[in-house]
Amino acid sequence: MFTQRSRYVAVADAVYQGADGRAIKYKVLRITPDTRALQTHTVAEGDRLDLIAFQQFGDPEQFWRICDGNEALRPDDLTEQIGARLQIPFVQR
Repeated sequence: MFTQRSRYVAVADAVYQGADGRAIKYKVLRITPDTRALQTHTVAEGDRLDLIAFQQFGDPEQFWRICDGNEALRPDDLTEQIGARLQIPFVQR
């Protein structure tokens, strides 16, 4: 269901038993890891997290790492304010 690069691939599965007896599989809560900032990025007009992630990590689908590094639940909040400074986390490969 998730690619090997997904932030959810290592999150444990659980099963909810509905009142009708139907089993519903889901992922348990993902705990945001502590991240160490490698550098910062100043938000400019037209910035998008996928473009910043591509610039920083070579993969636009890794935008969630920037969200984790800035403790953001809504990705769009990070690029809303021009001039805001984003923490770009160190990523171990």
